[in-house]
Amino acid sequence: MRVEFNQIEKRYGQKIALSVPAWSMESGEILGLVGSNGAGKTTFLRLLLDLLRPEKGTIRIDGHPLETDSSWRAKTGSFLDRSFLIEYLTIPEYLEFVGAAFGLSKKETYIRLERFESFLPISRVDTKRLLRDLSTGNAKKVGILAALFPSPDFVILDEPFANLDPPSQIRLKDLLIRAANEEKTTMIVSSHDLGHVTEVCGRITLIDNGKIIRDTETSKETLAELNSFFSSEQTSSAT
Repeated sequence: MRVEFNQIEKRYGQKIALSVPAWSMESGEILGLVGSNGAGKTTFLRLLLDLLRPEKGTIRIDGHPLETDSSWRAKTGSFLDRSFLIEYLTIPEYLEFVGAAFGLSKKETYIRLERFESFLPISRVDTKRLLRDLSTGNAKKVGILAALFPSPDFVILDEPFANLDPPSQIRLKDLLIRAANEEKTTMIVSSHDLGHVTEVCGRITLIDNGKIIRDTETSKETLAELNSFFSSEQTSSAT
């Protein structure tokens, strides 16, 4: 799926939270969205999911305006935070609900879930425990799983590595790379984990104060350059 921002501006009162004159990503790209807290990353993602509307500009997906053509919804999997979950459902109930939303039968849902057993073993979960009773890390696993298992064309994840233990982070990284390589999934991963995001993503977009200040393909130097940028930013804010 091709995604375009054209003359986008989002305000909260008098404050400009995001200003993007032009930005796009091509179908099959895996893009890492990075920036400090409050830089505009979450606003960027919420605009892209039509959870917020910009004051100015147009967002297009495959050439169609996002707000007037909803066909992208059936091809998009996303998890930004716990509010995406239906907390009064159990894990199986929620995943069956998501599968049905993508047109999958219960049998098809569980067939697709099999390849995620190493990340979240559905065959061994407590089938009576409600999502609201899960730890932050396990709730995040369920949300990420729901975004990935229907094999959508487009996946959007906000801070997917946070609150996961190291083995789960490694397994998730492998799952994202496999989705990119085998299914050609278009993906945006917003993360503070610079190591994982530069390993997974072939391109990095850096947001600072609501503006894109860097947008380049990932290279061997990218991690060191990002570390240098955020180190200098921290020093500046402390003086």
